[in-house]
Amino acid sequence: TTMKSIGLFITLLLSAIDIPNVSGFSTARRGIKTVTTTTTKLAMSSSEAETPLSKSDHILFDMPVSNNGARVRAILYYKQLSQQQVEIISPMKLGGLKSDEFLALSPQGLMPALTIQKEHDSGMTHLSESDTIARYLLAEYAGTGPSFQPDNPRSNQICRWHDVYLTTIQGCLYKPASRFPIGDYADRKSAISAFQKQLKTIEGFMSDDGMYLCGDDVSLADASLFPTCIFANYMLPKFDDSQPPLPPKLNAWFDNLRTNDSVFSKIYKEIMDTLVTSWEEKNHRWDSIWLAGQRDEAPGTIFDKI
Repeated sequence: TTMKSIGLFITLLLSAIDIPNVSGFSTARRGIKTVTTTTTKLAMSSSEAETPLSKSDHILFDMPVSNNGARVRAILYYKQLSQQQVEIISPMKLGGLKSDEFLALSPQGLMPALTIQKEHDSGMTHLSESDTIARYLLAEYAGTGPSFQPDNPRSNQICRWHDVYLTTIQGCLYKPASRFPIGDYADRKSAISAFQKQLKTIEGFMSDDGMYLCGDDVSLADASLFPTCIFANYMLPKFDDSQPPLPPKLNAWFDNLRTNDSVFSKIYKEIMDTLVTSWEEKNHRWDSIWLAGQRDEAPGTIFDKI
């Protein structure tokens, strides 16, 4: 009798709250929002959950101002890869660099990131870090366009030095004082000094012959270093215009590529357009930065000699 009473009670309870099936949970009465799980096909928004951002083989999440992303873009442009092979989409389509969707692809919240939307032997569906993405694409499309010399020790030395000792402190050129310390440097002056020192070190790795860093053919070193030199060439004079921003040999290489290489000319324009129109003219990024937008130009006093 007790068991029958319990069974009757459960039947009445279920009919009262109107749950037609366990998997769907009708939300008409209780106002519970149905949540659907995501797949590896990224959608533009929750309202368009079934609409993928792209049907291409890969999506490169990047923006024109990114010097690290430009390393990858240089490879795409040189190899003339189609939009079907790799489509470039802004991270803003996922809600920005700190959105859950983008962080799932790039846990550090940094550009670029790459999704692999076709079946791949590795089983990987996404990659982060520009050097990793670049080397993946060089392997994936090895038979198309220049090789970028992925096994050249000179190129690899420059790439590694660039990634470890330059990009890790490049924020000293544009970040506010509140973002310090940067790397091992507590203040902007010491960080900029270290940045300039590393440029001179990289200059010592350059080949003595040819248009490119490793000789007559473009390499991953060129794709990696050139965009960062755009930053250096534009930003270093804001802090110290008493000397050229780039060491002489590196400066000659930089000028030659931006003038005579169509791909690097394109990269130069992409980055500079954003630096000038957005960072400089619209957002006044350097106006409040000491030694860039703010300088002590008052006449010296006796206290300056103490």
